Amino acid sequence: MSVTFPRGFRAAGVTAGLKESARPDLGLLAVDGEGTAAGAFTTNAFPAAPVVLSRERIARGTARAVVVNSGQANAGTGEPGLDDARATAEAAASDLRCDPEDILVCSTGLIGARIPMDKLTAALPMAAAELSENGGDAFSEAILTTDTGPKTATATAGRYRVGGCAKGAAMIAPRLAPARLATLLAFITTDAAATPELAAALVTERVVPTWNGLVVDGAQSTNDTVILLASGATGGSRIGPSDQEAAELGEAVEAVSRNLVRQVAAGAEGATRTLVVHVQGATTHDDARRVGLAVAGSPLVKAALFGADANPGRILQAIGDSEVPVEPGGVRVHIGDIPLITAGVVADPNVDVAEAMKEPEVVLDVALGDGPGTATVFGCDLGYDYVRLNAEYRT
Repeated sequence: MSVTFPRGFRAAGVTAGLKESARPDLGLLAVDGEGTAAGAFTTNAFPAAPVVLSRERIARGTARAVVVNSGQANAGTGEPGLDDARATAEAAASDLRCDPEDILVCSTGLIGARIPMDKLTAALPMAAAELSENGGDAFSEAILTTDTGPKTATATAGRYRVGGCAKGAAMIAPRLAPARLATLLAFITTDAAATPELAAALVTERVVPTWNGLVVDGAQSTNDTVILLASGATGGSRIGPSDQEAAELGEAVEAVSRNLVRQVAAGAEGATRTLVVHVQGATTHDDARRVGLAVAGSPLVKAALFGADANPGRILQAIGDSEVPVEPGGVRVHIGDIPLITAGVVADPNVDVAEAMKEPEVVLDVALGDGPGTATVFGCDLGYDYVRLNAEYRT
């Protein structure tokens, strides 16, 4: 049930006719009562209208619902696009009988396209009427664009539940920033009674680092959004960042995020296999992540992965081009037990690891030295279908 696995949430997904296909394209996720909210958004210099709206509203630390449309990104649409985002929130608030300021809005689809507001507002009452504790799957379907299927995950933390869903197949290289400061959209829910301070901390410390360790094509979307909602439906005292239960809840939130990240990488446009890069020995965790992203995001490495050809020199080049200071003599790279790079030197330029690289998930272990910095980054290969899909995206 993804986002409705935790208690205190209802969701729906309906077909509003926003896309040419008959698939659901309008999702509604509602909290029973006032929910605690936190989020992270794209740092692209051209944020979409719903990003501008939701980033401003979520700073209050509360929200009642999220409206998501697929088909039009409502990005590059100027002031009229902001008017559309506000009108979406107002229409949803009318149906849910709450303040429009309590409604968050997300959009995904073609950049520059206006949302057909007549169709959206006509369908919102139907979405509100279909809100259900069993509606998580319908919601996760409605937010998709070129995805091959929904991406959902659940976890538990003692008596608390955590659920989530995501969409994303291309235009993915998140560089999210917490709100207090294809497109990727992710929604994480919990029935814990989290304070706004804990929600913000979970996003900053658990959600953002995990999602920022994902790269599909190196293109950061104008619409990237990750929202965390806590219903508090389990009751009890509110949990703050320093409370004992916060750590266990954080682990569950991170586990759901990591599960969704892995699914996004596996379901990327044209992808045939996933690349997981474990980096250790960096000076900092950020440095480790930068190296991992350089490797997983390299077009040469991705193309080599598609062809099941390790080509260690491409991995060496990507590490060196990461702009992270490394001591070449301390760099080691393995696929399983097979060394590709030893002491900064390609072990065997003709190494045959084709069988290992034909697995659905290929794991590279990168050691940079003896520093404390570690990171795990997820990516995918680059195949013919990615070029075809994006060459024909509008047609």
